[in-house]
Amino acid sequence: MTYSVAVSGASGYAGGEILRILAAHPDVEIRTVTAHSNAGQPLIQHQPHLRSLAHLTLAETTPEVLAGHDIVFLALPHGQSGQYTDALRDTPLVIDAGADHRLESVADWDRFYGGSFHEPWAYGVPELPVGGSKQRERLVGAARIAAPGCNASTVSLSLAPGVAAGVIDPSDIVTVLAVGPSGAGKSLKTNLLASEILGSANPYAVGGTHRHVPEIRQALAAARPSSAGGADEGIRISFTPVLVPMSRGILATSTAPLAPGVSDEEVRAAWETAYGDETFVQLLPEGQFPRTADVIGANTALMGLAIDRAAGRVVVVAALDNLTKGTAGAAVQSMNIALGLAEGTALAVNGVAP
Repeated sequence: MTYSVAVSGASGYAGGEILRILAAHPDVEIRTVTAHSNAGQPLIQHQPHLRSLAHLTLAETTPEVLAGHDIVFLALPHGQSGQYTDALRDTPLVIDAGADHRLESVADWDRFYGGSFHEPWAYGVPELPVGGSKQRERLVGAARIAAPGCNASTVSLSLAPGVAAGVIDPSDIVTVLAVGPSGAGKSLKTNLLASEILGSANPYAVGGTHRHVPEIRQALAAARPSSAGGADEGIRISFTPVLVPMSRGILATSTAPLAPGVSDEEVRAAWETAYGDETFVQLLPEGQFPRTADVIGANTALMGLAIDRAAGRVVVVAALDNLTKGTAGAAVQSMNIALGLAEGTALAVNGVAP
């Protein structure tokens, strides 16, 4: 069976990456691409690297244009997806790459985003440990999927094995991320101009104000055994992103206190058990740590783990491509699972180098 697909926000970075992956997918037909201000223009004018899709023209983003497809991807700014998802009730599968359907807490939505709250959908991070299993199980047959925030999934994947196994204390997590500007989207912003970021590193959303903080807390709370209590009680995180002059990629260094009495072997075993059989999330051998250069264009998250006994903390360094594994790759991987297709269809484990 070939599934018909519409991609909204197709002139942006996330939409373009979804299209790049889907263009090589044998089970889908990209039938419709939409935009707002760029509607009516050739897709190739805005995504000149997508040569195989040069025949497509950007249509206006409306519920009527998006309806009538088997699958709709929404790659829209935060707060804009909900108006369309409400109108796409008859679409068999809708995948939102924005934040509108990620959070379970109304209070968190009001604090970090604002505007209308929409119901949470199945979270599109298949490898994430959740209550003794994996999030993958909740994506099988799903009709509505919320693709993750790239920073959020990087940190959550980094620490969830330790939370699930009880070898770290999640009440004192500290994470600092080096982030490429493509994660902020394609809209023209002064702070993202080349002259502003080249040769500089710039922290932003300092002091717990970044919108991905509640998403991380939510994911880590779900990783705990069911006996550990509900919601995100006991999950505390200091989260500091730093904009660096690389077009795409995330390097997250996350630390958390070791639980009392755990051995080094038990700590490493938690991550090996969680990801030993995974294709797209890989723990590197002891003493090795990833670079963003190793994951560009790939659907892989690579991580290295160290145990700092002097500080009493575990240190996890994770790298992924924010547009691929962080967003579009996670969305397509989740789509494959929902439809019963081979999970890795059209998704690369190999990056592009140099």
